[in-house]
Amino acid sequence: MLIEELYKIFLKNPSVQTDTRKLQPGDLFFALKGPNFNGNKFAEKAIAAGASYVVIDEKITMDTGTEVAGKIIMVEDVLTTLQQLATHHRKQFSNLPAGSQVPFLAITGSNGKTTTKELIHSVLSTTYKTYTTEGNLNNHIGIPLTLLKIKPDAQIAVIEMGANHQKEIESYCKIVLPTHGLITNCGKAHLEGFGSEEGVRKGKGELFDFLKNNNGQAFVMWDYDYLQKMSEGIAARIKYGTADAEVCGMAVENETLLTVKMNKGISASIKTQLVGNYNLPNVLAAVAVGKHFNVDEENIISAIENYAPSNSRSQLLVKNSNTFILDAYNANPSSMKLAIENFAQTTAENKVLALGAMAELGKESIREHEEIIDLLKKYSWDFVLLVGGDFLKIDHPFHTFENSLQLKEWIKEKKIENTSFLVKGSRSIRMEKAIED
Repeated sequence: MLIEELYKIFLKNPSVQTDTRKLQPGDLFFALKGPNFNGNKFAEKAIAAGASYVVIDEKITMDTGTEVAGKIIMVEDVLTTLQQLATHHRKQFSNLPAGSQVPFLAITGSNGKTTTKELIHSVLSTTYKTYTTEGNLNNHIGIPLTLLKIKPDAQIAVIEMGANHQKEIESYCKIVLPTHGLITNCGKAHLEGFGSEEGVRKGKGELFDFLKNNNGQAFVMWDYDYLQKMSEGIAARIKYGTADAEVCGMAVENETLLTVKMNKGISASIKTQLVGNYNLPNVLAAVAVGKHFNVDEENIISAIENYAPSNSRSQLLVKNSNTFILDAYNANPSSMKLAIENFAQTTAENKVLALGAMAELGKESIREHEEIIDLLKKYSWDFVLLVGGDFLKIDHPFHTFENSLQLKEWIKEKKIENTSFLVKGSRSIRMEKAIED
């Protein structure tokens, strides 16, 4: 079936689902396949649940009356078809009268991309009908699903792109066709796939490469020399940072929650609900995007100040007499180092570090964990509690635990009071379990 024909069906049934457990009557069901599942086997269940059509790429055996058979769409590859449909839908927002095309802002980076995306969405939503990536649906499946949720009333779209190997961002750009782009940073993340920090820059830089070749615009954190260099050749660069940029601000020191003193772009200070000065670039990015799209200054400030982080991202939690900085959605050497250094500079008298191992670092993993150990030794802590992974394979003087549940029991037994905790680790370690009630 041609994509144009499938798109006509989509317009009549503009809700796409890939999981029969979440399927609602009238949804289009795409039978995706993976290493451990085959959606084709659930096509009959999807029709029984009320799917308007099922898109499959394998012949299936079921009781097909004329009505049921008419709901089956056979394609060569379901995932490719889903992506092509999403791109066809995306193009409709460029096929508009001059001046009314919808901007598509793509965001990638090693650290902070989800927080940056949420802040930008909050700012833009004060003024425009804004669609964005839900949660972290930022991969080869989540991105097309995000695009297909964008309705005709869209005035702007913000799309997050995750990646763990080269050419991945390039492939997403071909689906999203971004008009604007933002790379939060390039650090030591997914080294197993990218190979090196230089490989990370090359992979993330595929977004800027697309913008260069398609007359796009980039928001650039001007403090980072490598982003300046990576963005060279882009027709328009909107700069933000601590100096020499259109939008400038500094973090107010010794504040548990980040306060940003704006020096250029807007005139007021911004008191956020985010923990850690390492969130400064994320806030400045949101200000820069808001200014570029003519969002009122008061709306920019209120949107950022009212944004409350969730899902274990830079959250500040108070339980009894203890305070927990929960930043355990993910971790890599760059973000771990920043979090530790920021925590060391806080004014709390009693400090406990609870750190989970870092994943997807490949052959560099042991060395990167050793560097974190060396950093920890530079400061004074009440306790350092290390959980799982390569932390268990290194000689060091700190407490170790097989998993976060063991750590939880240890914390309960110690009955620690009047203490600040930094809780951070890779998603696979589930460090938030250590402090759940």
